[in-house]
Amino acid sequence: MRTVFWENNELKMIDQRILPARFELISYRGHKEVALAITDMVVRGAPAIGAAAAFGLALAGYESAASSSTALLADLESAATTLKAARPTAVNLAWAVDRLMESARKMKDERNVNDLRQLILDDAQRLADEDVEINKRMAEHGAALINDGDTIIHHCNTGALATVDWGTALGVIRTAHEQGKKIHVLVDETRPRLQGARLTAWELEQYGIPYEIISDNMSGFFMKAGKVQKVFFGADRVAANGDVANKIGTYMLSLAAFDNHVPTYAVVPTSTVDLSLAHGDLIPIEERNPNEVLDIQFQGEPVAPKNAKARNPAFDVTPSRLLSGIVTENGVVYPPFDVNLKKVVK
Repeated sequence: MRTVFWENNELKMIDQRILPARFELISYRGHKEVALAITDMVVRGAPAIGAAAAFGLALAGYESAASSSTALLADLESAATTLKAARPTAVNLAWAVDRLMESARKMKDERNVNDLRQLILDDAQRLADEDVEINKRMAEHGAALINDGDTIIHHCNTGALATVDWGTALGVIRTAHEQGKKIHVLVDETRPRLQGARLTAWELEQYGIPYEIISDNMSGFFMKAGKVQKVFFGADRVAANGDVANKIGTYMLSLAAFDNHVPTYAVVPTSTVDLSLAHGDLIPIEERNPNEVLDIQFQGEPVAPKNAKARNPAFDVTPSRLLSGIVTENGVVYPPFDVNLKKVVK
């Protein structure tokens, strides 16, 4: 089953807030509901967010009462603004919405209003289908980097749940496993929302891949002990020089890997590469509700004092100097990233 899909004139998504305790689908018929679902992390992961926003724009087309293509386009422009504001760091969201809007603007004068609605939906479905194909191509390139017997540290969740299907970094691990390589995964919990412990561990169980959960601050210990051969993670945006914005904690993980000479790879579709940003300091970093930090409990009791305050940046930026390579659907990119990223994107 896909994470994000269109069925019976509705957008349906797996509710990732309640996994692994329960597996439920939520249906959406309005673009504002989809935007809220993206903000609230019903759906998460850059490629999945992009597909959800694309289908959200399709819903906006059917919500609109416009009787002309010009009026419909105006309603779509408004919906696009709402959807793009849902989460600022993941570039796939804006990329997906802009791609569909560009198509709608080009065809406005050539399609009647109902045909334009169908065009948006067809484009959203095409984008979702392409995501699956792209993920599988990335997985083949990335799996070649994994040797039989490797232990891999994985951060956050980058599997089928983070995409339309298959996954980015976890898709690489899954492919290596299906190739018959005996691998073991150390799963970073990925605090504060615990996407690793909740989602990645759940996916690895579905695939039959051996794993152990570790807290984020344990990774350096295992690498220094020589028990880790590779590090893999995804990204929500990659700057033109190869700096990677990914789930908070990726920077510290990459520093530890670099210091211990453990090869470290980001796995991203080229749609995640933002060549308009020269370096990672220009990437907007979303800061989320501090309650995600403060509401964590231990043995049924709150961890933090009642009046505590917290900070909650959702992402950090890993400098490209710490990366061994960036895996894309067009191959593995090696330094110098500022030169070679442009080649694979174009």
